[in-house]
Amino acid sequence: MQEHYKSAPRKISVLGAGAWGTAVAIAVAARHDVLLWGRNAAAMADMARARDNTHYLPGYPFPPALQVTADFDAAVAHAGQDGLLIAACPVAGLRPLLQALQGKAIPNIVWLCKGFEYDTGMLPHQIVREVLGEAVPAGALSGPSFAQEVAKGLPCALTIASSDAALRELVVGAVHGGTMRVYSSEDIVGVEVGGAVKNVLAIATGVADGMGLGLNARAALITRGLAEITRLGTALGGNIETFMGLTGMGDLILTCTGDLSRNRRVGLGLAQGKSLDTVVNELGHVAEGVPCAKAVRELARRLGVDMPITNAVASVLFDGLQPADLVQGLLARDPRYESFNPAAK
Repeated sequence: MQEHYKSAPRKISVLGAGAWGTAVAIAVAARHDVLLWGRNAAAMADMARARDNTHYLPGYPFPPALQVTADFDAAVAHAGQDGLLIAACPVAGLRPLLQALQGKAIPNIVWLCKGFEYDTGMLPHQIVREVLGEAVPAGALSGPSFAQEVAKGLPCALTIASSDAALRELVVGAVHGGTMRVYSSEDIVGVEVGGAVKNVLAIATGVADGMGLGLNARAALITRGLAEITRLGTALGGNIETFMGLTGMGDLILTCTGDLSRNRRVGLGLAQGKSLDTVVNELGHVAEGVPCAKAVRELARRLGVDMPITNAVASVLFDGLQPADLVQGLLARDPRYESFNPAAK
């Protein structure tokens, strides 16, 4: 990493004012000129007055360098020719956001969302290339990270994944610093698969925790869940080493065990007998593992990848399977040789 990237302030526009987008904007505004965009003009006006995202991330005041707007064109223009656009929307909102960027001058873009697009089964980087083409420097910024802790300034480690070395260097220079550490990877497929599937597995561990099955069961689900991530990820072209790192094992452990995990809370609610609609409405935020479970199940079927935990979660969410039956079905599976070999079942 070149030294001048460490100290040179940059213009950064964060497109999406949910909890995670706001947290990243707060973190990078300590060193850069940051503009946070949200589509709801009234909500953005409230943020500008309160200097706080009182709806999605209350209690974390904005630093002086962080400004907000509902003007999309102004947000894009803010990044200029050598700045950075950070797409901070759910996977379902990524394509519409990218379509709004078509025809505009885009210096560099990274995205924070984790999941598969349901209708197409595409990963975020595939959506970006389909909409924006190959010429725009682009990458995924991912890793084990809760918005509240990042906004609070607690330590965090992320990975920027891109085939573009210059973009990776730019993002490390812009985001790395203070309590935030950023690593680089060329394996965008592996990074995105790990970030997507771990949300589904967090629902499974939430169910197990909610049923009081104990820490042994949780450890088993996390470990065998990692095997599922690895099988799917390598089938899609990811590198096996990626799944042992921050965006694989690290993100999986955090999301399956952390009390701030929305997806784990979905599982906890289901174990209490609540309906999926009730659980999602009580969250008040997007839980990416819910739509992702169906997309991953269908993708795994097409590829012939065995993913019993993911299949069981999807069956609870969409097919009427009861949480207790999820656990019983997994326990009833035939014993087999333990392996992380992608070819193993």
